[in-house]
Amino acid sequence: MYQVKEIFYTLQGEGMNAGRPAVFCRFAGCNLWSGQEKDRAGAVCRFCDTDFVGADGGKYETAEQLAAAIEREWRAAESARRFAVLTGGEPALQADAPFIEALHARGFQVAIETNGTLELPAGLDWVCVSPKAEAPLKVRRGNELKLVYPQSVAPSAYESLAFEHFLLQPMDGPEVLENTERAVAYCLRHPKWRLSLQTHKVLGIR
Repeated sequence: MYQVKEIFYTLQGEGMNAGRPAVFCRFAGCNLWSGQEKDRAGAVCRFCDTDFVGADGGKYETAEQLAAAIEREWRAAESARRFAVLTGGEPALQADAPFIEALHARGFQVAIETNGTLELPAGLDWVCVSPKAEAPLKVRRGNELKLVYPQSVAPSAYESLAFEHFLLQPMDGPEVLENTERAVAYCLRHPKWRLSLQTHKVLGIR
């Protein structure tokens, strides 16, 4: 059974695929925070800005059913390469190889946005890891490492990992402007890192 918070078609707002049309499948649940505000202060990840609680997007008995629901949301021209982004919460709690195969069978390239604390299923086309300083990192290779900044661990601690791209994303919240200035300054001093902004929030889209 797959439990989904929401499925929606939009433009990817951040990272190396920013601006690309995608169907987002946001899975319910996370292993680093319950999603309840009463638990935030004691959570491993305390800065999440996403609602991933509940199965508002449906419960799906099979991989085929969920893949079909994602396919129904794709609205681009037939010539466009289909793109699905698995996110959460933590998608690695539920996403598995049969589900990814079902998406591939429908012509989708499949990306995952993960905290990197769980092993990933086979077959993913794009792996984006957003490490949390207080959590052990198991996924140490992929396409992009997107670090929310600042955290208690310096970006330099991740530079030896096997990622193609290293992105610094200002932490959202009341200090977002100050965090953006800090991130810009860090990227200017350390060109290995590129600035990633949450453009969907600037544009007012999902």
